[in-house]
Amino acid sequence: MRKINTMRFGEIEVEEEKIVHFKKGIPAFEDEHEFVIIPYDEESPYYFMQSLKSPELAFLITTPFIFFPEYQIEVDDDTMTELDIKNSEDVLLYSIITIPNGSIRYMTANLLAPLVLNTENMQAKQLVMEKTRYTTKHRLFPDKGVE
Repeated sequence: MRKINTMRFGEIEVEEEKIVHFKKGIPAFEDEHEFVIIPYDEESPYYFMQSLKSPELAFLITTPFIFFPEYQIEVDDDTMTELDIKNSEDVLLYSIITIPNGSIRYMTANLLAPLVLNTENMQAKQLVMEKTRYTTKHRLFPDKGVE
């Protein structure tokens, strides 16, 4: 177990085998290599990806297929090798969520650059896709009056 300090959750204990490792960090956060994924609550489709290094850094994430059932991604061979992925069953995908001006109604998911996680070794990377129709800002609730 490793104790970490967070702004959102206070001091928490993290099991070593639950630590997600980004070898090269995340674009714009290249110095951040270790995170833990914390459920928002038991019933929620949301999670926090909390940095182990920076207490103030936590990304709100979700499984994109919940909101976008037609979402398709092809993990390239370089990523498969880099993350040592042997079975597609070992892969989890997440999208980083943005909440513009704190308004849930306008929340967006980054489908252009999903987080790819190999659950066998907890290695991960943010995969920026090329030649795709996806963007960094897909509305989660495009027509709903959610507030």
